[in-house]
Amino acid sequence: MRLPSGRCVAASLLAAGALACLPQVTRAADVAATPPMGWNSYDAYGTTINEAQFRANARWMSQHLARYGWRYAVIDAEWFVPHPMASGSGAPGAEFLLDKNGRYVPAPNRFPSAANGAGFKPLADYVHSLGLKFGIHILRGIPRSAVAKNLPIAGTPYTAAEAADVRSTCPWNPDNYGVDPHGPAGQAYYNSIARLYASWGVDLIKADCIANHPYAGEEIRMLSTALAASGRDMVLSLSPGPASFREAAAFRRYSTMWRISNDVWDLWLGKPDYPQGVSQQFARAARWAPLAEPGHWPDADMLALGYLGPTPGLGKPRETRLTHAEQLTYLTLWCIARSPLFMGGNLTRMDRWTEGLLENPEVIAVDQHASDDHQAFAHDGFVVWLSKPDTGGGWYLAAFNTQPLARTLTVSWQTLALPQARYSLRDLWQHRELGTARTLSVRLDAHGAALYRLQPR
Repeated sequence: MRLPSGRCVAASLLAAGALACLPQVTRAADVAATPPMGWNSYDAYGTTINEAQFRANARWMSQHLARYGWRYAVIDAEWFVPHPMASGSGAPGAEFLLDKNGRYVPAPNRFPSAANGAGFKPLADYVHSLGLKFGIHILRGIPRSAVAKNLPIAGTPYTAAEAADVRSTCPWNPDNYGVDPHGPAGQAYYNSIARLYASWGVDLIKADCIANHPYAGEEIRMLSTALAASGRDMVLSLSPGPASFREAAAFRRYSTMWRISNDVWDLWLGKPDYPQGVSQQFARAARWAPLAEPGHWPDADMLALGYLGPTPGLGKPRETRLTHAEQLTYLTLWCIARSPLFMGGNLTRMDRWTEGLLENPEVIAVDQHASDDHQAFAHDGFVVWLSKPDTGGGWYLAAFNTQPLARTLTVSWQTLALPQARYSLRDLWQHRELGTARTLSVRLDAHGAALYRLQPR
């Protein structure tokens, strides 16, 4: 069974429904020529991270992972709440910190360098001094407390009440109202926060409650417009998913990354809605991957690997529940699909196995340097996914066993629609040449994977 190759794919055998052939879009400054890579605080710290913890993780990333391309250090939700819950977000009645123009500012009891109006500028400067980039999470819209006080919007004659659409809310977070997409005040508010984040030195904005439940297309456009006018290049990451394929052209036009699913956690098979598991990403990744291009990347979500604690965004502190084989599948699928790679586990509690997963340059090269030419095949619980390297010829090949028993996959190159009779194989996880073969034959662990570089012979 085959998913045809190329950017414009007629139908997916891994995913239900057709993949429309979308027009190319004109993009602004290309801030992500390859899929962004980094670390996000949510899987390990939920909404509770403080400055000392963040600095420690950023420092570890700079010392161990930066040389492999891991660059973005991102503070997730509720950094403006002095006393956050252990996990979750949007606690009713929580105290929020705002500036005089209705914009959230970091809680100084958690982020001491933000005191006296400094905001995240000192922390961003620290991250930049490590050779990294700095990111923050936001929720779409305008703080309800700013609307209640009718605070002025910086540099404009408008007020928060004029900007807000009080009928537009986030069903799982009560912090904000949406903004009115039809009047000038809403755009003015987005412009004001974009200027503030640019002044802090922010390099990535993860905007939540905007890509799905609900999809807020006008606010995506407004936020993108504001960031483009801010004077600073910033990655715009949209969540949560699943992103609607009907809106693919808008996601590609206005954002750098967009989530293709709801939150993925350390599960092989999650629930239909939330949380999602690794195995549920095969079909979505196959459907979205042909639309990836420099500056615009379908995002399969963070990597819930390593130690998830001390206060994970879901469940109790723990080592990832995925087996070693499932973790290999996790990284292999994300890389062959060219998803952004954002580690979610606590970097300061790193174990050698997990570090080895993140520090494999040959595997990371698949994510960073494949072309947009994809072919995927699914049969009898096996999946084989091919993509072309952007240089050097040949193919990358990922083989997956989605079943709970170890099995051997044997398939001819002809069945995989490869033109040559013989190929040499290099195992990218093991850094090992395997010689030349006329067929692919590999023993795969339960829920396991293998990843190769093929060259015709």
